[in-house]
Amino acid sequence: MNATARMAWMVNRLRCMSVAEVGYRMQQAAASQAARILARRPPPPPLPRTRTFGLGGAPQLAQADIDALLADAERILVGHVVLFAGRSFDVGPIPDWNRDPETGVLGPAVFAGDITITDRNQVGDIKHVWELNRHLHLVRLAQAAAVTGQARWLRALGQQLRSWFEQCPPQIGPNWTSSLELGIRLINWALVWQLVGGERGALFDGEDGARLRADWLDSIHAHCSHIARHLSRHSSANNHLIGELAGLYVAASIWPCWRASARWLEQARRELEHEAQAQFTRDGVNREQAFAYHVFASEFLFVAGLVGQACGTPFSRAYWAVLQRALRFVRSVRDVAGNLPQVGDADDGIVFCLDAFGADRATQLLALGASVFGGQASEHPGVRWLLHALPGPRPAIDHHEPEDAWAFPEGGYFVFGADFGSAREIKGLLDCGPLGYLGIAAHGHADALSLVLSVAGEPCLIDCGTYSYWQEQKWRDYFRGTSAHNTVRIDGLDQSVAGGRFMWLKKARANIERMPSSPHEFDFRGSHDGYLRLPDPVRHLRSVRFDAGSSTLVVRDEFAARKPHRAEIFWHFAPGLDVRLDSSALHVRGKAFAMQVHVAGAGLALELVRGAENPPLGWASRNYESREPCDVFKITALSSAVPIECRFTITLF
Repeated sequence: MNATARMAWMVNRLRCMSVAEVGYRMQQAAASQAARILARRPPPPPLPRTRTFGLGGAPQLAQADIDALLADAERILVGHVVLFAGRSFDVGPIPDWNRDPETGVLGPAVFAGDITITDRNQVGDIKHVWELNRHLHLVRLAQAAAVTGQARWLRALGQQLRSWFEQCPPQIGPNWTSSLELGIRLINWALVWQLVGGERGALFDGEDGARLRADWLDSIHAHCSHIARHLSRHSSANNHLIGELAGLYVAASIWPCWRASARWLEQARRELEHEAQAQFTRDGVNREQAFAYHVFASEFLFVAGLVGQACGTPFSRAYWAVLQRALRFVRSVRDVAGNLPQVGDADDGIVFCLDAFGADRATQLLALGASVFGGQASEHPGVRWLLHALPGPRPAIDHHEPEDAWAFPEGGYFVFGADFGSAREIKGLLDCGPLGYLGIAAHGHADALSLVLSVAGEPCLIDCGTYSYWQEQKWRDYFRGTSAHNTVRIDGLDQSVAGGRFMWLKKARANIERMPSSPHEFDFRGSHDGYLRLPDPVRHLRSVRFDAGSSTLVVRDEFAARKPHRAEIFWHFAPGLDVRLDSSALHVRGKAFAMQVHVAGAGLALELVRGAENPPLGWASRNYESREPCDVFKITALSSAVPIECRFTITLF
């Protein structure tokens, strides 16, 4: 980021801040400078009161799960680590922990407050650095030791931990630049601690083991101190704050070794109770309006809650009710094949990885909920491992949420379709919610009144995903912009106005004007004010009707303005579908369905776009840092009064 761009970003960021936040940021800057001095001081000696739950060994597992786990561990042993849900990187048996595995750039061993994490010349892609240093893969080595009892896994684990403490002393290097990353690392260290037997484990045998234990506790103290001083507040108090508090709570529970531990524990517990209520709507939707972060925040809340249960200090019924409602939302919007729409930002971030790298996190979350709330013995290997490492009684709950629902008006989503849960399922999701959470709405996309559709468990109309946070700016702008969603763009402008990669300055507000009464006979009407900012204001109104009897979806778009405007409607189809446009209609064919799309309106230009780069259009991203072409049906009109109607007729084979 050059000086001009940096100045523009700072001005935009200030525009999103309250007076109280500006004061807090100034306080944080002072605290950062104080940390430079505090980092030189030795930590207080820990008291001998760490907590180990003491089950030891491993849970009962299928042989196939054991084989897969050990194969992962063998790859880690020679330096091959999976990051971002499936990409393998060769980081070496003893990694350079401050080196970006993607670009090879080695971050500087300087005070963390002096590092600019957006400077690729200085740190490479900081997401890759942070992902490796979450230490998800160290948990795999601890699992291998628990399964086999072989000392070689503990030796490898000890070597990696020692190298981390040597290369990443407190406040030095890029791995001390984000409190969230410290929180995730603490959670994974807690899992490692439990799986290797804690104080009584062979990892700490002998003089070397005692030194490892001492260095580890010193680093844990530094982590907790840093998080407590640098919590994400005000417009940044999103999933980051939940993750920081969860890490602090877990660490203060497992290692209550210092005078400050009780204070950290109480603060983290009190604020987690509050944030669980604040960051999820009463109908169960995470307020960031990003489904991946819905799962991410839920994972944090579950881990903290399970630690509370294991330690005999349970969270409230209201806390657990938030998670029940959050799980109901996930169940309701997933299709019959388990696909979760890619609404909002996603970076493949996970809190812990106890099953296969790249496994479906939503499936694990639902399995965890079934076990915790329903008392079911889970067959999911990741759930078995988590409940083995963090054993405790089932939480007290007031009631069981219904298995599924279709209307989430506070969160801003409505499900429509037919034959839910069957092989002939048609399931759509309409988005009429806020852009995102708090002042910057960091992870929201400009997708007001967009919709997605799945047929027979196969994604059809899709949200294009995220691709990357730190690639060339045009890609960040495209994937979170209006043209990457199944909605309308006016005059080539996004519905909301961006001020940075994680910042929106003007936010479109959606409004429900006609509430649907059923998912099967669905009749919705809504609008948004995103284009009222134009010199000639434009109001976009969208009606969505679905008739289960005829398997027909009708979407009608209207525009209220004084003058003609260029309106573009985008329909994005999943990669792998056969999509063809002729003079009569758009024809779509999947594995178990066919669809015809007829368009009515005046002066329309119809085209099929795929994989265009300048400007980007026709791309989908299923995983972070990956993208592939997809077909986009683009409808363009120059009009201010004539509605455009798209009729989708679905035929199941």
